[in-house]
Amino acid sequence: MLNDLWYKNAIIYCLSVGTFLDANGDGVGDFQGLMRRLDYLQGLGVTTIWLMPFQPSPGRDNGYDISDYYNVDPKYGTLGDFAEFTHACGERGLRVIIDLVVNHTSDEHPWFKSARSDPGSKYRDWYVWSDRKPSKVDDGVVFPGVQKSTWTFDKHARRWYFHRFYEFQPDLDTANPYVHAELLKIMGFWIQLGVSGFRMDAVPFVIAAKGAKVRGHVEQYTMLRAFREFLQWREGNVIVLGEANVLPDTDFEYFGDAGERLPMMFNFQLNQNTFYTLATGDTKPLKKALLATKPRPATAQWGVFLRNHDELDLGRLTPEAREAVFAAFAPEPDMQLYGRGIRRRLAPMLSGDRRRLELAYSLMLTLPGTPVIRYGDEIGMGDDLRRPERESTRTPMQWSAEPHGGFTKHPKPPVPAISGGAYGFQRVNVANQRRDPDSFLNWTERVIRMRREMPEISWGDFEALRTSRNDVLALRYDWRNSSVLCVHNFGAKTCTVKFHSGCNGPGDERLINVLSDDHSQAGGDGRHTVVLEPYGYRWYRVGGLDYLLRRAEI
Repeated sequence: MLNDLWYKNAIIYCLSVGTFLDANGDGVGDFQGLMRRLDYLQGLGVTTIWLMPFQPSPGRDNGYDISDYYNVDPKYGTLGDFAEFTHACGERGLRVIIDLVVNHTSDEHPWFKSARSDPGSKYRDWYVWSDRKPSKVDDGVVFPGVQKSTWTFDKHARRWYFHRFYEFQPDLDTANPYVHAELLKIMGFWIQLGVSGFRMDAVPFVIAAKGAKVRGHVEQYTMLRAFREFLQWREGNVIVLGEANVLPDTDFEYFGDAGERLPMMFNFQLNQNTFYTLATGDTKPLKKALLATKPRPATAQWGVFLRNHDELDLGRLTPEAREAVFAAFAPEPDMQLYGRGIRRRLAPMLSGDRRRLELAYSLMLTLPGTPVIRYGDEIGMGDDLRRPERESTRTPMQWSAEPHGGFTKHPKPPVPAISGGAYGFQRVNVANQRRDPDSFLNWTERVIRMRREMPEISWGDFEALRTSRNDVLALRYDWRNSSVLCVHNFGAKTCTVKFHSGCNGPGDERLINVLSDDHSQAGGDGRHTVVLEPYGYRWYRVGGLDYLLRRAEI
């Protein structure tokens, strides 16, 4: 089966089963609860559901410490529930992608238990060991201030084992052919249960050479091609969305020159510079990031996002730029994490300002790539900074003003919903916003619907247009004889901006606003003059009747 590139024009919605909806009243979300909300997700306009880890786990790292790759954690349901879930998604035209966490396992995984207890175990070489304490054991620590080392002595094996992340997450030796074969088997298993793709966790570490004698970071890119070939053989439409926070000059190493490695990657470069622009109004670094990440194979796609379940990583910004973002969005020390990131949700970062929230999401939906939305952001959910590290943004979905936000009937759920204040479930919830035609939820549904009607953004080529103001970004997309143009004002004041549309066809001097009746006609000098309110935005189609006729010919 040939890949139909469905991911190019998808809208991805990320959620955790355990915090979405509890159906059986035990205080933990489950697949039965999630299935009750599929009509909600379909109505929102998303096309793909991304599930965070739901396999059996001790739960020391929100499920990213997996102890069984071939099952569902009992607190979420059964494999039968998962199969029923994917079937229900298929009936609604929704695809499912799941987290693929194969850089490491839990130290309670049977593989590691066998490896540490028996030198003759076949699993011994599935992990990375050293007879002596390696030098520079603190090199490459991922969680500064929390994680002390990347090597830990195991008293059972009487050897040191490598862990790029926490000490309870020993790294797999992914270069071991037996481990590699097992990873393919894991993917094949979930494909058979209806999965359309995998969000691969920590890709640079998965493909890195590992061992006490390895110096520096050496990637084994051929591993990515092997994954892609396997998926194409098993089911041509299955993709891998890579989490790879790498610099633009190595993008093609991950995509492959012809897109034969990863079909999708998250655009961290664009994400970090987006927040710098939101903080300062300066669009120059954002334009630079857009141009730096513009080259990619025709079949490849970026995943564009604002916030996710991790900290907002600002490690690729200059120290000065990072401090500017901290000052704007995380001025207090407990809002920051690992010296490089922010552990807040988007709404409180933007002080609940509806204008800025709309600007941010309007921008994200019109950046080149496939939008990825975090659960709860469609209603402007907040965070709970009393919870440790990244737990602050992983609170239950707020469905109603009922106790615990309608998430559960349990009197004392292990993870409580946000209660009280500006972002408590009493004020911010789905039920209230569905009744309000002017709510952020209804605005989000509307712009998602419009975004799906603009395949030019997903498939076309783009250009950052010259504007008369540095705090205004104008992007034009061209695809199949049609064009769209999106303008965003990052300033806090009303402004007048002038720009050329960059199109020269008949009727292209007219811009049709698809979100209101505020259209634009070019002046005698060929430039458009548009008045933008503070944090204002415009989505235009280029051309009038001529545009409609060209579309009819496609």
